Amino acid sequence: MTRPVAGIICCTRTVGIEPAQAVMNRYVAGAMQYADVAALLVPSMPQLMKASEVAARLDGLMLTGSPSNLDPALYGEEIGDAPGPFDLARDTTTADLIKAMLDLGRPVFGVCRGFQEINVAFGGTLRRDMASSAELIAHHAPDEVDFNGMFDHLHPVDLTPGGVLSAAFGTERAVVNSVHYQGVDRLGEGLTVEARAPDGVVEAVSATVNGAPVLAVQWHPEWQTAAHPQSQIFFQLFGRALRGAPLVGPASAGAPQKDVA
Repeated sequence: MTRPVAGIICCTRTVGIEPAQAVMNRYVAGAMQYADVAALLVPSMPQLMKASEVAARLDGLMLTGSPSNLDPALYGEEIGDAPGPFDLARDTTTADLIKAMLDLGRPVFGVCRGFQEINVAFGGTLRRDMASSAELIAHHAPDEVDFNGMFDHLHPVDLTPGGVLSAAFGTERAVVNSVHYQGVDRLGEGLTVEARAPDGVVEAVSATVNGAPVLAVQWHPEWQTAAHPQSQIFFQLFGRALRGAPLVGPASAGAPQKDVA
């Protein structure tokens, strides 16, 4: 049986001295293995490709995390000292792709930056003090920790009773990694809160647009997915969505609901 095809967004990176289109293997492997889908990488090159040219060829879209931040101008804030780095090409590509996919009734899932892109696409805004505000828990590890140590920075989240994640995880509480300096300020119109941190910050959202499910989390389920059953479930939900199945329900309705690690 032919598997669904997931589009996975690329970022603009520098390899040596040259610009490159790149996405970390862990996002691609997480989707292909646990969602049981094929994948195509979508370049962030809006000057050479329109979102409408690729959207109809994809069964769903995964918006990954990234070291870059969204340009505040996207949510109406012209701030000259906003923290970068920025990836304006990705900003444009993802905004256009989210609209194109949802216009076609195709699922859109997001992780970290992808979660923030979805909130902004729905008219929401971001705050940029998630690691420094005295009002909040620390949403990022201290700067001196190493790369692996960043993902060891954890906090609990409360899952919305009756929500997609609560039903899929079988619990109303989870512990997640927290690797972000920015997060939701004003929630986008039409988005439903799926999880909140102890300080009230929104950590996951969902929606349905033209019959297409939208699901996004601020944490990183692609990190060491084999060791975390709830992270596997996130990608399994993606597989179900690409197969046109309800996100929760009998396993026979969608992607295999087993640990395929």
